[in-house]
Amino acid sequence: MAILNPNILVVEDDRETRTLVAKYLRNNACNVTAVSDGREMSRALADHRVDRIILDVMLPGEDGLSLCRKVRSEAQTPIIMLTARGEDVDRIVGLEMGADDYLPKPFNPRELLARINAVLRRQAAAQTASSIEGASALVFEGWRIDLRLRELRNPEGARVAVTSAEFDLLRTFCERPGRVLSRDSLLDLTQGRNTGSFERSIDVLVSRIRRKIEPNPADPTIIKTVRSGGYLFTPRTEAAGTEAASNEAIAAPLGS
Repeated sequence: MAILNPNILVVEDDRETRTLVAKYLRNNACNVTAVSDGREMSRALADHRVDRIILDVMLPGEDGLSLCRKVRSEAQTPIIMLTARGEDVDRIVGLEMGADDYLPKPFNPRELLARINAVLRRQAAAQTASSIEGASALVFEGWRIDLRLRELRNPEGARVAVTSAEFDLLRTFCERPGRVLSRDSLLDLTQGRNTGSFERSIDVLVSRIRRKIEPNPADPTIIKTVRSGGYLFTPRTEAAGTEAASNEAIAAPLGS
């Protein structure tokens, strides 16, 4: 699941950059530990839980690429690499060592935060996909979508009538929470390209679904419109019958 107030480890030998990044992340709901080299990084990893690592490539002693490889051999903690070198070959090497993203210096702290949020969303989506694979029903915020009976039930257990197209679209959203889905991709995932469908049909279906599941369809919070992007399904989705709460929303992006 997505983590509120994540513990982020910043490994950066330049004091000014380290201080700037740590201060910005702390101001955006993160718990930050800032260190200057691999030895301090190892102690921090041993002392407490770390949810994300911001790792500079050029460090005194053992470099960031080697440290990234070591971390990845033991854990799946998301890693974003920082480097003063922006060449493609450096970025590719970092990703091959197991980094989740790569940001060349100089960078805007807002871009770093955006990349942290992107990694967070991808991780949450992957965890959700793993948890719902093969499920017969999915739940979100108390709602239940039965994949075998093709039924939608509200938090009180009452059946809510939906058309086949509405069901397919809602299922697509439930299976991909926390991801911005374009109208084109939604068409491909639900109706294919041989039906004569067009993008506007997705907008119509979303509007109809919102009237059925949103507390306030005029100000939607479950299916949000992303300008020039498509739509974003915000709740956490889980397989029915899991012990985890079915109505826990994915954490809002940091800094929102």
